[in-house]
Amino acid sequence: MKKIILTFGLLAFTLANANAQEKKGEDKAVKGGRQEKQEPVKVAPPVAPTPPTSVAPVTPATTSATPQSLADIKFDKLIHDYGTIKQGADGNCEFKFTNTGKEPLILGNCQGSCGCTVPNCPKEPILPGKTGVIKVHYDTKRVGPINKSVSVQSNAKTGTLTLQIKGTVEAAPAEEPFPASKPNTGPVEQAK
Repeated sequence: MKKIILTFGLLAFTLANANAQEKKGEDKAVKGGRQEKQEPVKVAPPVAPTPPTSVAPVTPATTSATPQSLADIKFDKLIHDYGTIKQGADGNCEFKFTNTGKEPLILGNCQGSCGCTVPNCPKEPILPGKTGVIKVHYDTKRVGPINKSVSVQSNAKTGTLTLQIKGTVEAAPAEEPFPASKPNTGPVEQAK
């Protein structure tokens, strides 16, 4: 590829130089008090460069930066439904997965769709046939519907997968303050 670019660059320089010489030849030059017309320089037409025979032609299959991985990932579930939970309840869930490929599975990046969804992915490679767990914590202090996602990047054939959590967080019942004791202002009975 470098040779081709270099050849085209050299060809462009040669053409530009030849064009400049032709213009110069058309101008009249003054030599020893008399004017002479110079003959234009003739340049051979450009020849398309031929690719070297020792280099194999580039095909789309050989231009891939990273080879296809033999690791693969299979989750037990892709969606976790909390259902209806109370405000402040446990917002933890787990997504179990198995490496169904033939190479170690490496999880590169796990990211929640917002700050209220925090995933925790294993850092060590998961060997073929072994299982792992992605733990996700949702902040249940927020009241309302839950519809969040977690992006999981890995070296698996599938690349990036998206896990979802959903449900509804209901507001906790408001606590009433404990009634303060009031002094008894009624008549006091005396013991007989």
